[in-house]
Amino acid sequence: MNTERRLVAPLDRAWIAAHIPHSGAMCLLDEVVRWDDETIECIATSHREPHNPLRKDGRLGAVCGIEYAAQAMAVHGAALGAQSNRPRAGFLASVRSVKMSVARLDTFATPLDVTAARIGGDADNVLYRFTVRCGAQLLLEGRAAVILDARTAIVRSHDV
Repeated sequence: MNTERRLVAPLDRAWIAAHIPHSGAMCLLDEVVRWDDETIECIATSHREPHNPLRKDGRLGAVCGIEYAAQAMAVHGAALGAQSNRPRAGFLASVRSVKMSVARLDTFATPLDVTAARIGGDADNVLYRFTVRCGAQLLLEGRAAVILDARTAIVRSHDV
């Protein structure tokens, strides 16, 4: 008998907020529109909120798109963990090859499309490629390394 649970998109903001460490206004994503074992696609409208906690002097810089992508990665991990009944904590270790095509995110009236695609990794580390778009316009792209169960990894490294 197959007891595997399969979550079906869309997953709403309430599900997202219940499964990642970010809550309240810091939970930036509204919905997961599609996901599979390698990729997640999310929608966000919080970039338009005047009380977005990432705003500085009333502006939301494009670099904040990295946090949107990191949350998409966290949601992807949560969805995979829910499927396997094994949720895992992840920590953003580094970002690389980040290219921003715009200076700000808050100037876009329509929702942001946030995509993260797993491009490598193992049981303890994952590498994602991410994009943030508004419609067809690419706003931000890059790669990010995530360490899974970092507390366990740190304990193991001290034992050697």
